[in-house]
Amino acid sequence: MTRLGQLVAAAVLALGASAVDDGQSILTTEIGRQNNQSLLWGPYKPNLYFGVRPRLPNGLWTGLMWGGVNTFEEVPTKFRYTCEQGDDIHGYGWDEYDARVGGIQSIHDEGNHIDITTSWVKIPGGAHGGSWVARIKGELQKGAPADTKTNVFYYIAKEGPGELAAEGEGEGTSPLGFEGDVRFKGRSEALGDYSILVTKGEGKHPTSKHALSKTRRGDTTLVRSAEAAEEIQWQAKALLFMQLRESVEEVQKTLDPEDPPPPWLVYRLPQRPGSGNVQIVQKTFEGSFEFDVIFSSGSTGKEITSDDVTREIKATSQSFAERFSRVFDLKKPFTADKYQKFGKSMFSNLLGGVGYFHGNQVIDRSYAEEYEEDSERFWEDAAQARARNKQEMEGPYELYTSVPSRPFFPRGFLWDEGFHLVPIADWDIDLTLEIVKSWYNTMDDDGWIPREQILGEEARSKVPAEFQIQYPHYANPPTLFLIIESFMERLRKSNIAGTEKSSQGGDLRTAHLDNPELGEEYMRKIYPLLRRQYDWFRKTQKGEIREYDREAFSAKEAYRWRGRTETHILTSGIDDYPRAQPPHPGELHVDLMAWVGLMTKSLMNIAEALGNQEDAAELRKNLEAIERNLDDLHWSEKEGCYCDATIDEFEEHALVCHKGYISLFPFLVGLMRPDDAKLGRVLDLIGDEEHLWSPHGIRSLSKQDPYYETGENYWRSPVWMPINYLVVSQLYNLATQDGPQKARARDMYSRLRKNLVDTVYNSWEETGFAWEQYNPETGAGQRTQHFTGWTSLIVKIMAMEDLDEEAHARDEL
Repeated sequence: MTRLGQLVAAAVLALGASAVDDGQSILTTEIGRQNNQSLLWGPYKPNLYFGVRPRLPNGLWTGLMWGGVNTFEEVPTKFRYTCEQGDDIHGYGWDEYDARVGGIQSIHDEGNHIDITTSWVKIPGGAHGGSWVARIKGELQKGAPADTKTNVFYYIAKEGPGELAAEGEGEGTSPLGFEGDVRFKGRSEALGDYSILVTKGEGKHPTSKHALSKTRRGDTTLVRSAEAAEEIQWQAKALLFMQLRESVEEVQKTLDPEDPPPPWLVYRLPQRPGSGNVQIVQKTFEGSFEFDVIFSSGSTGKEITSDDVTREIKATSQSFAERFSRVFDLKKPFTADKYQKFGKSMFSNLLGGVGYFHGNQVIDRSYAEEYEEDSERFWEDAAQARARNKQEMEGPYELYTSVPSRPFFPRGFLWDEGFHLVPIADWDIDLTLEIVKSWYNTMDDDGWIPREQILGEEARSKVPAEFQIQYPHYANPPTLFLIIESFMERLRKSNIAGTEKSSQGGDLRTAHLDNPELGEEYMRKIYPLLRRQYDWFRKTQKGEIREYDREAFSAKEAYRWRGRTETHILTSGIDDYPRAQPPHPGELHVDLMAWVGLMTKSLMNIAEALGNQEDAAELRKNLEAIERNLDDLHWSEKEGCYCDATIDEFEEHALVCHKGYISLFPFLVGLMRPDDAKLGRVLDLIGDEEHLWSPHGIRSLSKQDPYYETGENYWRSPVWMPINYLVVSQLYNLATQDGPQKARARDMYSRLRKNLVDTVYNSWEETGFAWEQYNPETGAGQRTQHFTGWTSLIVKIMAMEDLDEEAHARDEL
């Protein structure tokens, strides 16, 4: 019996025979508790190079800071804390990471001539999420002077009520700092009793004959304890620099211009250990170094040592490698070691980008007439309505989510999240379900989920003011339905398999599959929320059919994104993609119609699986109407693709065809059958090198379009991984089932799969980063670096079946 199964059995025995009849609720409660404990701690501050916190609004969080201290000029300019885009960091991120266990992160800091490795491991046990350990290691880069000096700071902040204090007395302490380890004691309602040990570690420390060295030493660990208002605790760098300024000013009082002290002596914190909700630990090294941070939960009753840290890091690394090879069984031609390393990095950075956010959000609910967007120049009226600044703070909200990019987008994005969860669901479906549930917990009573979740001042500090406000009539692609429907299919297979794990519990990563009754319970709870979101979409994003005398199978199924300007529809997710000009309240958007079709199909399948025949019948009728209306309102026989629609100068329905990603959406979301006569023309468009096909992936816009590579050129030529993943997936479906396009799809699938992997891998190898998008002509990564959100879908693509075995056999010969 598994460990989880033993816990459930023990709980039943403890409660007595009467509990046997309620075994399901006990199992649900126990697995929920175990999941909360297993996922409580993590590097859940992904905006920091290394920031650890629990999934609690009032917890304890820590952050690593460092910087060169060889010259006075480099101290402010080469200081590291928040993830930033820059030329002097040549790649950083998780080489290995499992949210249940921990992992290893590498940071190549060329500006400071040092490589930082942060190894972080959980030690389960106790009642408060267990303990954890971090090993901070710095190695001088090749060619760096051996006496290179580095200041390293470890920042500890306590949120909410409780206690936190440095032990300031005892053996090994002096007014000039701690000569050995440093220990902090804390307590809070959420975490109970705990301690944090920062070890002395290994490494040389700088020395000096300057007179200042009599009152400042380089070989001690300094602690500065302070109280800071909770609303500014997150500004760790600013708070640290305030303390350092005090130290600098003290030096200036007695400074002899003829005998200046070395910079490292000047930038040493005043040693003031004690109580405080902020604790800053400082170490100064000369050359390479290593030390540990050990968080011990008082509920475990076990003291963790550095020997334990060494053993746990080794075991974690080994278990990750074994599990990665099993879960993501990379297929030819991507089985070489270099692809294994690449795949581990891409996936680990995706999973290591999962964060916990808490705080208020800026929302404007002043739903004025202008927001209906029905007037002739609706975008101007909407802009005037937004300018009234009727927004208010709402919350607090909590969100557990993977971020698109740690340096540039460290917050939740609704349409990105569904793509993030595609690989994560293979690795840890229960973690995935936690994230999905977290998103739906932010939904309001009408069924609206904010498309960006910018929670708290720290998150808002990364967002321009004009993008912070969320509007409850603005939608975003409902990609979470991709995950929920996939889970439903896996759950069906688990029910059919009928494994023995159902009675034993099983691995927490797959508990809702190993115990199908749990999975069904989850679906029954979330289905009403899915339906509410679906109904909100159909109500708020509806387009007009009758008003403009359009001819279509259904008078109801037509849709239009709200939130449009003359040049952008940010709500669509494909921001600057060309649309009808000028904008018109009668226009219809084919991509939105396809997304509603996906929601309808997913809900129908879920309703059928749950035995809700009434809903299933209604949704089946809706789906038929959507599929028919896609052809009636959006298909262009002349252009051979799906198009947006508008109302022309004669007040008649007219198609606006900008061939590209939106032309493919009915195909991308699975609304076209293998025997659809139109499918051949869609594949013609995808495979045409003069339109969308490139050596590096499918372009976002046709090379023949007058808007190609114009304006900001965001979605007007570049290759984007989420859309390409959908193309590859649908080509695979066509290639593995009977139909007139089977052979053609097989060839396109194999070529596109290889093109995409080569593009992302080559750019990663050259730059050290994944990128937001890729140049269709050169394959170079573009825009935001360290975009290990949906670009990490490349791992799924490498693990997809090889359908070109004969060609690969020839290549090997």
